[in-house]
Amino acid sequence: MSLLVDALSQGLIMSLLSLGVYLGFRLFGTPDLTNEGSFALGGAVAAVLLVSGWPPWAAIIAASLAGALAGTFSGMLVTRFQVTRILAGILTMTALYAINLRIMGQNVVPVDNKHSVMGQAEHVGQWLFGTASAMARDFSLLLMLAVLLAVVTVALLAFLRTGLGAAMRATGENAQMIRALGTDDRPMVLLGFALSNTLVALAGALYAQYLGFTDVQMGIGMVALGVASLIIGETLMGSTQLGYTFTGTILGSILVRIIAALALHWGLRRSDLKLITAGTLLAAFLLPRAIGSVRAKRRSAVHA
Repeated sequence: MSLLVDALSQGLIMSLLSLGVYLGFRLFGTPDLTNEGSFALGGAVAAVLLVSGWPPWAAIIAASLAGALAGTFSGMLVTRFQVTRILAGILTMTALYAINLRIMGQNVVPVDNKHSVMGQAEHVGQWLFGTASAMARDFSLLLMLAVLLAVVTVALLAFLRTGLGAAMRATGENAQMIRALGTDDRPMVLLGFALSNTLVALAGALYAQYLGFTDVQMGIGMVALGVASLIIGETLMGSTQLGYTFTGTILGSILVRIIAALALHWGLRRSDLKLITAGTLLAAFLLPRAIGSVRAKRRSAVHA
């Protein structure tokens, strides 16, 4: 049971990451590599502020704003200096590595659970279940993360269905057409980069508190994880509508974490998690093609 709760909690946190990756990967056609730096930035800012005595949620908000600034900078490289999106992400991600080291002052910063969301979850567990046990804390944290994810998801869905959100989606699908209509697409690109990295930094801030430490390299491979969750989710749901896509992305994130948890339970090392993520991403790419090929052969056999 503890293994499942742990995987679900991490899956909910990574769902925020995957939603952020979605904004870059699906709305603008290419993954935003800034996300890897923003994930570590969120963890770094949150950890340092918590050590300095900030309340957990204030530290999380500050970390999210730091992610928005990183995304805005990357977007400025694209819109103002005509740098390609991939190169802009690489440049910002590289710069953020040094910035994160400056913020942290060392490679790893420990976080005291008593002064983080874990401590708050312990208090909530004691209030809900009448006990301060680890299981009560874990269930309370799971509930808190589920509520936060639901609020963020509903808010993001509502925004993307507004006129501004529709304009941002249209910019991602066909920026040339938007410019031909006399509309400046640069604010939409900036907004997309900022929103994407806000969500990713939020996930990083929560993940650092969940682990009890932040590492300057914790963002490595997170874009691949988000893309894998997105593709798995779309395969599961079989629809590209926003509501179904978001639901599938969340389910995909949880499934990836369950696979990783089972792999660790069966004896794999934590250092192998990146390999598991890469394998999951490869399977996510190949599985839809394999399913499509099988269906095509069946249709051919029926019409033959």
